[in-house]
Amino acid sequence: MSTAGAYLRLARAGWVLVREGVVAALPGDQLSGLAGFGWRAARALTRRGARNRQRTDRLADAVARLGPSYVKLGQFLATRPDVVGNEIALDLSWLQDKMETFPRAAAAAAIEGSLGRRLDDLYLSFGEPVAAASIAQVHSAEVLRDGAPVKVAVKVIRPGVRRRFNDDLESYFLAARLQERFIPASRRLRPVEVTETLAQTTKIEMDLRLEAAALSELGENTRGDPGFRVPAVDWERTGRDVLTMEWIDGIKLSDVEGLRAAGHDLKALAATLVQSFLRHTLRDGFFHADMHPGNLFVDAAGSIVAVDLGIAGRLGRKERRFLAEILYGFIARDYRRVAEVHFEAGYVPARHDVAAFAQAIRAIGEPIHGQPAETISMARLLTLLFEVTELFDMATRPELVLLQKTMVVVEGVARTLDPAFNMWRTAEPVVGKWIADNLGPRGILSDAREGAGALFSLARQAPEFVARTERLSREIDAMAEHGLRFDAATAEAIGRAEARHGRWGRVALWVIALALVWIAWKLG
Repeated sequence: MSTAGAYLRLARAGWVLVREGVVAALPGDQLSGLAGFGWRAARALTRRGARNRQRTDRLADAVARLGPSYVKLGQFLATRPDVVGNEIALDLSWLQDKMETFPRAAAAAAIEGSLGRRLDDLYLSFGEPVAAASIAQVHSAEVLRDGAPVKVAVKVIRPGVRRRFNDDLESYFLAARLQERFIPASRRLRPVEVTETLAQTTKIEMDLRLEAAALSELGENTRGDPGFRVPAVDWERTGRDVLTMEWIDGIKLSDVEGLRAAGHDLKALAATLVQSFLRHTLRDGFFHADMHPGNLFVDAAGSIVAVDLGIAGRLGRKERRFLAEILYGFIARDYRRVAEVHFEAGYVPARHDVAAFAQAIRAIGEPIHGQPAETISMARLLTLLFEVTELFDMATRPELVLLQKTMVVVEGVARTLDPAFNMWRTAEPVVGKWIADNLGPRGILSDAREGAGALFSLARQAPEFVARTERLSREIDAMAEHGLRFDAATAEAIGRAEARHGRWGRVALWVIALALVWIAWKLG
């Protein structure tokens, strides 16, 4: 797409955001100059029907008008509160990913093209779409398993979505470059780099084999966990453009009245949701990063079933230890230890003072200890922590930002189920167990085993290292005795380079000489 086309797409997106009142809903009372004028003009141009609506509804209307690519952009920006701010990120997290369905025939063609088999050979029956989102839609179908029909869910990529996204991506990059050029304060957020991350994550999400792999991995991790599971994948009927999985009959976690009417224990569900998320994060280092209530169901057995694993997060061992020690440090009011963890992890540059950083952390931690436990938000605590770390030059850590965003959503869902939800009491068994297993005596033994394994691996490679060292020693001795030698091709290449260098050197000398003659003539 041409640059002119990117400008036109960007202008259209801006106009839709203005007309739907999204720009006017942003905080702009304190803006001055051109920015203030633009905000006031946006308020005046907001269509009448949008003026009395909530910001989340305005966003939903704007995204629906702009199309699937902007739904995906909104979902991605919901994972980056460091870029758009916490309030906007939360609004984006609650956007409903609902789009118009596309015809069954188009879905059938996509499936047959992806799997190389006729639809009738794959499914006993294949129904009309039951839900549609920005990238794909879901159909109900039946397969033959052990001689009996079994209902399955079939997720199919939306036709043309890759081309449409690539076109819109040009305008996203244009906006990012303009932002870096004209808004210097935004450069620390690296908008072009953020856009590159969006491009990469969406390409991954548009390959349904990778979502299937994520479901499979999370399923294996949670196989023995109480009250939580994910749908099983049918790998025979899964490809780049199609994902076939277990059909889930259940009540959405957003339907609180429906859950209550079905006799489910809402307080227990809230505790299970949060403990499951923390367990996946700390124990496995792999978590579902799009846990809004539309992606969470409760089955007849009372288990939470998470679907739509297009966005997942990973934490390394260092990041998991960082999270656990921070939570424990705030609970124990050991602010010095919380500060030291940041420095040990390399998140805060060593040039800063640990004591000064601990003082800043105390300013966050002390106010929470005077509040009732059920009013303390772990997600809010992490949000404040990241705000403070900015003052000490902590670079943006996308994996931690994604974790914090997901925790905001999970904690919000838990509080809709149980308004008096006690986050700290619920989290303590999971966090405490992880600390005991990884930071106590058992953790030391585990680290020792890992160290021994590394030493054993090094010992196995020792003969190869010795052989390489001997060869290197012989080559050095040969160079010392006979000098450095090149093969014929290398010598010829060096000769050509020297010849070019010599020619240009002579040209430079003539230019300098002529310049000196001209200067002498002018002075004379």
